[in-house]
Amino acid sequence: MVKYFLFTLLALLIAGQVEAQSNLNLKFFGLSLHPKGDVNAPLMPLNPDKKGYFVFNLGGTLGYEHFLKPDKFSLKAIQAVYSDCAAQLGGFTHLGVRWVIFKKGKHSLNGGFGPTLVYRRNWYELDNYEDSGFFKGGQDVKYQYKFIPYAGEFEYNLALNEQYEFSTTFIPGFPSLMSLSFGIRYWLPQKKKTEAPLPVQPAVRR
Repeated sequence: MVKYFLFTLLALLIAGQVEAQSNLNLKFFGLSLHPKGDVNAPLMPLNPDKKGYFVFNLGGTLGYEHFLKPDKFSLKAIQAVYSDCAAQLGGFTHLGVRWVIFKKGKHSLNGGFGPTLVYRRNWYELDNYEDSGFFKGGQDVKYQYKFIPYAGEFEYNLALNEQYEFSTTFIPGFPSLMSLSFGIRYWLPQKKKTEAPLPVQPAVRR
């Protein structure tokens, strides 16, 4: 999945060299929400309610978005690295399609979905860990993982100027992967088409 991500990201970057809308987005991650709480809440140090409903994470996401149709449809790739709910190394790799739900003035709301691979350092290394069955991987592996073919995202953007936007992302993965992050979306300058020079007419001898 990671190799597929890198290949697709390279393809999108090459595609972005032509005249089209594309942006880079860097976000701080963030806040994880568990509406039903979590059985492993005692293992989560940044868990103010002690039940696992709200857990703070430290890390970030880097994304690239390339519009196939301006202000309508796009492809988006995201790579995240962060400290997970147990303060261990975690991350996810995502590829997906996006569409603009609405855009008015400085405000816009985008939504979309696509396959996502979530991974984290094996929690079996932690004392008193209870396996909920969500992540794959037993006690003998270094990382646990979960492949989600339909992970979605909602992104609200507020334009600050022509190139920068304040951006907030909500991942509605009820009940286990709901999260909130915020940061900046930067629109890459578009290359202007250059007109081909007029052919030089040969001199006519008189």
